[in-house]
Amino acid sequence: MRAVLFDLGDTLVGRAGGYRSIVEEAAARGVTVADGDAARVWAEIQALARTPEEIAKGRDLSAVAHQEAWTALYSAADVFADGLGHALYEREVDPDRWVPYTDSESTLVALHDAGVPLGIVSDTGWDYRPVLDRFGWLHLFDSIVLSFEHGAAKPTPSLFTTACAQLGVEPAGALMVGDNALTDGGAIAAGLSVLLLPAAPPGGRRGLDAVIRLVDRSH
Repeated sequence: MRAVLFDLGDTLVGRAGGYRSIVEEAAARGVTVADGDAARVWAEIQALARTPEEIAKGRDLSAVAHQEAWTALYSAADVFADGLGHALYEREVDPDRWVPYTDSESTLVALHDAGVPLGIVSDTGWDYRPVLDRFGWLHLFDSIVLSFEHGAAKPTPSLFTTACAQLGVEPAGALMVGDNALTDGGAIAAGLSVLLLPAAPPGGRRGLDAVIRLVDRSH
C-alpha cells in the first residue's frame, strides 16, 4: 500500500462522553438518569444508526437530512427528558465534542513524515475540517472527501476513487481504514484494500499501528 484513506468518526476520533452525554444533558434539565439506563439507550441509538435501513435514508447527503435523521435517532433519549434528542444532536456536530483515539496522532504523523499520502473519506452532513484543525491534523491530509459535498455516500465507489485521484495514486495502491463493513467496505468495489477496525471506546487505543505495518513507507 502506497497511500491511506481514513474514515473519521469512530476511526480516528470518537464522540466525547458516550452514554454520559445522556446523563449530563438530562441532569441539566433536572433529571437524574442512571448510568446503566443511559448506556443501554446510547448503545441502542448507535447500533440503529449503523443499520442498512438507517444509512439508506440519505442522512449524509445534506446538512438538513443529517440533522433530521440524527435528531430522530437521538430522540430515543427523550424517554428520560424532553429535548434530549435535540441536545444530543448539537453535541454530534460540535467539533469540541469529539476526542481522538490515543494512537491516532502518532499513526498519522508517522505516515505523513514517511511521505505516505493521506486522505479522509467520510460520510457526514457537516464539515469535519474544524475537527481536524482542532487537533492540528488538517495539514496532514492532501484529500478530504466528505459525502455531503459530493452528493453521494459510502459505499459509492466514486468517493474512494476521487480521493485516490487527488492523492495521485491508483486505487490498487491505496488502503481504506474504517470501522463499518457496509460503508467503508465499499472501497473494495473501487479497487482498494480495506482494513476494518473493531469497536473501541472514545479516547482509548484504536489499534492503528496495524496501518503502519501494512503501508510501504520506503517512497
